[in-house]
Amino acid sequence: MRTQIAAANWKMNLVKEEAEQLMDQLLASAPTLQNNQEVILAIPFPYLTWAQSRLDGLKGYRVAAQNCHHKNAGAYTGEVSAPMLASLGIRDCVLGHSERREYQGEGEALLAEKMDRCLEAGIRPIFCCGEPLSVREAGNQNEFVAAQIRGSLFHLSAEVIAGIVIAYEPIWAIGTGKTATTAQAQEMHASIRQVLAQQYGQAVASQVPILYGGSVKAANAVELFTCPDVDGGLVGGASLNATEFISIVSALS
Repeated sequence: MRTQIAAANWKMNLVKEEAEQLMDQLLASAPTLQNNQEVILAIPFPYLTWAQSRLDGLKGYRVAAQNCHHKNAGAYTGEVSAPMLASLGIRDCVLGHSERREYQGEGEALLAEKMDRCLEAGIRPIFCCGEPLSVREAGNQNEFVAAQIRGSLFHLSAEVIAGIVIAYEPIWAIGTGKTATTAQAQEMHASIRQVLAQQYGQAVASQVPILYGGSVKAANAVELFTCPDVDGGLVGGASLNATEFISIVSALS
């Protein structure tokens, strides 16, 4: 049985007092998770150790970084490395989010290096992929996403691939209020799984959790999560509302 995941991406939001209030609200109503379910909070760097301590002992609840550098150390002022994250006990890291691809120019080769650094440090990558509206309108979305996966992941072994998480995020649906239909989400998730199966075999592909990210909210979570190849969500804006996010977590079951 694949792991089901509700992952929150706080992005660059919330000062400490606001983060504390949101965490208090989440913990007050945190759903009990099944053995195959996880909640991951991808939060800004300054709050990582604080959040770790708040979630300590809560089964299935984890903290993730939103990014890491592609080198382990060096003269890279302002950057954070995977070994630094690992030394804090962080075991998950989001890589390749569309915002970093767009604003920081991150491409497949760089993300392949980041994958390696995380894996070497014992950190599970949550690898993001997805197409812009122009590609979707041209009908080339499957090949576009397949190229992202091949370029950043296919240097890895089958054993390693079986232990990562993939998040599909149609760029045209991030922060726009638009959401892929359940049919569109299922089609892409099935395509991603087939790309993995062609390289690594169906047994490996069937183990990889694939999350949907793109204006996930309480109103559409149940419908999305019932798709056979959708294993949860990477949630942006809705994760900043405790009631909304808790409803999304509950939709996993």
